[in-house]
Amino acid sequence: MNEVPETPKKKKLKEIPELLAVSKKAGKAIKDFNLIKAGDRIAVAVSGGKDSISLLHILRHRLKKSPVKFEFVAVHIDFELSDFDPQGLIDYLKRHDFPYIVETVDWMKGQNYDEIGCYWWSRNRRKALFQLCEREGFNKIALGHHMDDIAETIILNQFYRGEVGAMRPNQELFEGEITLIRPLAYVREDFMVELADKLGINSIGGQSKCANDDTSHRMIIKKMLRDFESHNPDVVVNIFNSLRRVRTDYLIDP
Repeated sequence: MNEVPETPKKKKLKEIPELLAVSKKAGKAIKDFNLIKAGDRIAVAVSGGKDSISLLHILRHRLKKSPVKFEFVAVHIDFELSDFDPQGLIDYLKRHDFPYIVETVDWMKGQNYDEIGCYWWSRNRRKALFQLCEREGFNKIALGHHMDDIAETIILNQFYRGEVGAMRPNQELFEGEITLIRPLAYVREDFMVELADKLGINSIGGQSKCANDDTSHRMIIKKMLRDFESHNPDVVVNIFNSLRRVRTDYLIDP
């Protein structure tokens, strides 16, 4: 299903304080990491969860405020799972005049949502996004990962992979043909929860996460960091900033 108007409409949304606050942080990330350039065609990976849907409203606000002109389209990957219907998400996108593409793939057709592992779900979703971008001419994919997601990934990589690394706000793939961008890199999850509440967004009707996410390693790390923040509220911010302050003299060099 493909409904991308030649000239996307812009429904005027009341500039609530929460939207302005998050948009400001996103604007700083866009500038600091050079995430968006004039003429970019951006596929916004919309799952149906609060972060990706909120990102659509934020990018619309940035487009209104920024002198840099770009195009963005909501993209949803529909695996045609037996127990999942994305119609609620589609209705929301239509109601708010967001241009969108629903990409139907049959790699997991007929399977149950709660039987799909996180790795398999994520890998196939990303593969479908890459193929769509190549076909439709998108040069960037915007993801709804916020600062908490990035901090959790840093710890996940250390605990379970034995490596130091994170999700970069600006990550080029395939020799620069496609770039992953994360405009919410400076935004804490609490801000996204407040914004989603003001926008009336919960899980609209898409595959907002893998079915087993609540019992995954990431959820273990999330709960651990929340506990640490009860003792030190700067824990997540410090983890995020740590990759900017790498003291190479203290690293093990084989």
